[in-house]
Amino acid sequence: MTSPTQTAPETEQPAADQILGGMGSANPMAAGNRSSGVGVLDKATHILDCLEAGPASLSQLVEATGLARPTAHRLAVALTHHRLVARDVQGRFVLGPRLGELSSAAGEDRLIAAAGPVLNHLRNVTGESAQVYRRQGEWRICVASAERPIGLRDTIPVGTQLSMKAGSAAQVLIAWEDHNRLLDGLRQARFSATVLAAVRRRGWAQSVGERERGIASVSAPVRNPSGKVIAAVSISGPIERLTRQPGRLHADVVCQAARQLSEALRSGS
Repeated sequence: MTSPTQTAPETEQPAADQILGGMGSANPMAAGNRSSGVGVLDKATHILDCLEAGPASLSQLVEATGLARPTAHRLAVALTHHRLVARDVQGRFVLGPRLGELSSAAGEDRLIAAAGPVLNHLRNVTGESAQVYRRQGEWRICVASAERPIGLRDTIPVGTQLSMKAGSAAQVLIAWEDHNRLLDGLRQARFSATVLAAVRRRGWAQSVGERERGIASVSAPVRNPSGKVIAAVSISGPIERLTRQPGRLHADVVCQAARQLSEALRSGS
């Protein structure tokens, strides 16, 4: 990370005027008179607003915000420390991963609210327990569940933590990650890169005895309004009912449930 007293590396974009045009005025607080009265917060927010249009070098941030160069550099570096801003391979400032995490968390209440009727329908149609999982670090958490009421079933209460190294939901939550996180997810996993490529190609995952002996499952991705996979909807049950090819039986209805949840997030955004 660049020291606050040093000059940050820059890579100028050939089309900087087109990319940054209209992003800010010479006075960072002039646009819309959006001052909150907390100057440092207003300036940091203005930097984030500018980066919404795309990557920017320090010089481009200074031009777009009207901030003094040392001030823009100090704030951009501080935002990088908190992962609200990051650097691309060319050293330019870009929006950071923490913003995506916060956006996902904001959508979780809508996801849980929409999940109840969707999971109940999925359970009734398939005759199997249905769940929604969110990723939290190295675990996937069951955030909603509809259990099969009678007979042999795979019971997973809300709040259960399961490994990201096995199971169809784990496959779904890793398959669309960026390259580095995908490679990390494959370490010691019970599925392979070939399996994840197939998941991305067909849009759903299945597992047989992968997470737990005798249990099979089918999962599909739930996407936020920007298209990012933020959850997995699943059904699970004994192999004797789901067979060794559970996707052939239930992939279509599980994918339909995932689309319904994704649409609920879009309509509520």
